[in-house]
Amino acid sequence: MRPRSSTIERPGIRDLLSYRLHVVANLLSRGAELRYRREFGVSLWEWRSIALLGGAQGALSLNELARAAGIDKSQMSRVVSGLTARRYVLRQSDATDGRGVRLTLSAAGRRLCQGLIRAAAERNHAFLDCLSTKQRAAFDEALAKLSARAREYIDRERSAQ
Repeated sequence: MRPRSSTIERPGIRDLLSYRLHVVANLLSRGAELRYRREFGVSLWEWRSIALLGGAQGALSLNELARAAGIDKSQMSRVVSGLTARRYVLRQSDATDGRGVRLTLSAAGRRLCQGLIRAAAERNHAFLDCLSTKQRAAFDEALAKLSARAREYIDRERSAQ
């Protein structure tokens, strides 16, 4: 572990980049959840699952969907069960794995996905519209750099275990 430099300021939690990004992400997610529930009757996890299935090249396994959504398999299983019961998602047995299932959108799920993607695009535009072209470019570059640095830190932490 690296010794702390006396020149590094010790910020409060509200000053930390990860906290500030988390707050903004939660605000964006809460607003999205309210709209998607009101307009389409789906939760945020349901919306993400539908969008991921709608954008997939073919069927996805439950594990693939959970990994892409960033949630654990048991939570994704509950989300998919609800979407299957409402006939938005179809489950098919996996020919290569007797216990596995392959997930795809039904026709109703594809129609719902189109509406959700339209609403998401509107929201995305509304948020990015408050930034100038120059600010958008700087924001995209900053996000790419922060993502790369975060991956480096994850790799470092994994190798330290």
